[in-house]
Amino acid sequence: MKKTLFISTFMLLGFSLVFAQNPTNPFKGRFDNDEYKVYLVLNLHDQNVKVPGQDLYGELPGYLGKRNNSFCWLITGAKVKSNSKANIELINEYGSEDLEAMLTLQGDSLLTLKQGEGSDIKVPNKGKWQKLPSTLIFKRKK
Repeated sequence: MKKTLFISTFMLLGFSLVFAQNPTNPFKGRFDNDEYKVYLVLNLHDQNVKVPGQDLYGELPGYLGKRNNSFCWLITGAKVKSNSKANIELINEYGSEDLEAMLTLQGDSLLTLKQGEGSDIKVPNKGKWQKLPSTLIFKRKK
């Protein structure tokens, strides 16, 4: 009896570890960058993210937001290349600037956004526009 219980427990633990390491949607959730007080909200597979208070945009693959501010960059297109890489297209909420970027997952908690072709990402900061670096690292919020 003890042997059966031990084997069952071991199998359940093994299954939970397999599913924890191989998520079906790794590009889903909220990722924060504390240094610049920005965050990403993503669901690149289902593309059903709504920007709070801005229902006009409908469902999107995600957005980049600024803490304590309603300004955001909308992710209008997303193509998942693998479980760790995706290409995204962003526009600011005014539609005046756009860019392409690459997202790279490192493990299951770190996400790197590397800006590519197009405009630089700028966000409001204390009444001025703050240009963000071309490479940002985000940490998954739990």
